[in-house]
Amino acid sequence: MKIGTIGAGTVALAFARQALAAGHQVILSNSRGPASLQPLVTELGRGASTGTREEAASAEMVLLAVPWPLIPQALAGLPAWDGRILIDATNQFTSLNPAVVADLGDTTGSEFVAHLAPGARVVKALNTLFAEYIDAPRRAVGRVVLFHAGDDTAAKAEVATLAESFGFVPLDVGDLRNGGQLMQLGGSLSAQHLLKPDSLERP
Repeated sequence: MKIGTIGAGTVALAFARQALAAGHQVILSNSRGPASLQPLVTELGRGASTGTREEAASAEMVLLAVPWPLIPQALAGLPAWDGRILIDATNQFTSLNPAVVADLGDTTGSEFVAHLAPGARVVKALNTLFAEYIDAPRRAVGRVVLFHAGDDTAAKAEVATLAESFGFVPLDVGDLRNGGQLMQLGGSLSAQHLLKPDSLERP
């Protein structure tokens, strides 16, 4: 599969390494243009390439991993989504220092993202994990649990299959409203790093 990333920070790169190891192609993009990413692509190796935001967003599956204030700009003017999957790995920090969380009222962060990406099948995932856990889903005693949420059952199943191929234990926590609330900043699953021990998977 060809997977695009909108954003090329630590989360996007950790995700890219897993996708490449699983045999997929990855197109990295950021706000500074393809040339700025060439050293990273060289480091990532075979299967990795740079592209414009539009090229990355045209892939079969797309990861959104940009700072919260940049989301409207990152999603503006992209090709029609036509039902392709958009994995939302963002958190609603309007500022990191000091830490300020956006007040969206009753709307969850992923519902906000879905509104800006009409036609995309949005799945919330990866935002609850530090990059080091995305980089190494298989641990000495078990596998990292990956929470995911979305309104489209088939899209969630595709993301779960991808996550499992990376070594995660995918766990569906519901739709973008209820599951999204659990996963976003302030939710009970935010920054929770759980392992499923290998002993529980043995017959």
